[in-house]
Amino acid sequence: MKLFGFEIKRAADEPENQPVSFAEPINDDGAITVGSQGGFVSTTLDMEGSAKTESELITRYRNMSMQPEITQAVDEVVNEAINVDTFDKVVEIILEDTDLPDRVIEKVQEEFNNILSLLDFTNNGYDMFQKFYVDGRLNYHVIIDEENLKKGIVELRYVDPRKLKLIREMEKSKVSQSSGDIGTKKVKYEYYIYSENGFGSGSSNAGGGVGGALKISKDSVARVTSGIVNETNSLVLGHLHPAMKPLNQLRMLEDATIIYTLTRAPERRIFYIDVGNLPKSKAEQYLRDMMTRHKNKLQYNSSTGEITDGRKMMTMTEDFWFPRRGGERTTEVDTLAGGTSQALSTDENLQYFQRKLFKSLRVPLSRLEPESMYAFGRVSEITRDELKFGKFVRRLRARFSWIFNIILEKQLVLKGIMTPDDFAKIRNDIRYDFIKDNYFEELKNAEIIRERMSTLRDVEEYKGEYFSKSWIQKNVLMMSDEDIEEIQDEMEIEKENEPDDPDDLDMDMDLDNDSDNNTEIKLMSEVDIQESQLKLLESMTKFIDSE
Repeated sequence: MKLFGFEIKRAADEPENQPVSFAEPINDDGAITVGSQGGFVSTTLDMEGSAKTESELITRYRNMSMQPEITQAVDEVVNEAINVDTFDKVVEIILEDTDLPDRVIEKVQEEFNNILSLLDFTNNGYDMFQKFYVDGRLNYHVIIDEENLKKGIVELRYVDPRKLKLIREMEKSKVSQSSGDIGTKKVKYEYYIYSENGFGSGSSNAGGGVGGALKISKDSVARVTSGIVNETNSLVLGHLHPAMKPLNQLRMLEDATIIYTLTRAPERRIFYIDVGNLPKSKAEQYLRDMMTRHKNKLQYNSSTGEITDGRKMMTMTEDFWFPRRGGERTTEVDTLAGGTSQALSTDENLQYFQRKLFKSLRVPLSRLEPESMYAFGRVSEITRDELKFGKFVRRLRARFSWIFNIILEKQLVLKGIMTPDDFAKIRNDIRYDFIKDNYFEELKNAEIIRERMSTLRDVEEYKGEYFSKSWIQKNVLMMSDEDIEEIQDEMEIEKENEPDDPDDLDMDMDLDNDSDNNTEIKLMSEVDIQESQLKLLESMTKFIDSE
């Protein structure tokens, strides 16, 4: 079976050496696991009757991101994760922990820069991270020149995750009841299927087969997911999923509050009509006559400019009419005060659900509430939420960086710089350095260094008596053996580059001054000699003239 796209060939005996297990692989990449007979069954998720498929779930996330509170939270997360600077790169690859030769490191860094150029990451990095954060998945089609593979990747094209599915076919061994063997499982095939119409509930591909979908080899797609799955481990969720229920509650409460406010806004009259001892039918007729006589009769249509008679319409926003029988109290007209406009802003329930929504987004409340101006200060003044938010952003960056590893591996293999096995050895040693823009992180690091220096000054007088230099470096300054060795080498290099002793430098300067003085003396002597010669010549000339 020939798949659309390309496939990086492995060794011929590799399928036999694949690991086998009685359990299926962890489904944190959204793959649909099927048996060796082929075909697949669509995955459904019932969330209060709103989302039935993965496609509908992604659409729901995108609709949620249009809510003002969630839009602000998404901006806070993305702005913290992706920063653009005039002089520095948005992200750099760090290969210090690898054992690669220097020439290979230079080539890897060069190819990584080429990948950033293909993605136009400086301009599109914000949008890429936002799609990853909102949708919970990010897909790119890796396009190559099949006539010249040495050119590597020629284009990286974004693919809507609603149109792409990962299929994983498992091969199961036979179960032997007599020997107690429960059977083993291993991956047989992995590929993607693409449908232009998507895999929503209304598409022909929604369940029970691939239909008219196109099969694509796994190596042709670079994919990264959020890593968050549902309870049954069958569907990948996005980072906005915890905010789904609080958002629905907040929307309903806002709508209810607005409706209540608008309904109670106008002041209405209450008519108590004295019907005396009239029979019921006569009393009702008399009440209707009074309503017709005193109600608003004319209505103005602003769209057509017509004036209509509204005698037959009676709404809850108009007057109330109640019959009254006998007694001392007769016909009476009272007023019902309208609702205040402060109900929307002072409702405690509304504020509760709003704060609940903010907490589900993992963004500090001080960032989402502009009226609470937060002043930057020392670490002791920084809230714990800010530190947790910084760690949350670092986790997002680490997960997002998987897309770089996947694309970089394909680029290096296509250009013949590395083999898949070579890249697998250094995969866990590759790190990516993003530009940091968290002022709280800088304050925290500065505060840590300040406290360590203060402790160092306190134990300095006990060095050599109770504490050794090595113990102070490791337990007070928290240095590792590699840090101590590196700092020692740097100190020796700096010592070699330092100038000589200041006294020697002064002596050299004095000698230089003396030599300058001697030179000046020599120059002055030559001038004196010339002047003496001129005077002698003049005297001789005068003597000759006198002769």
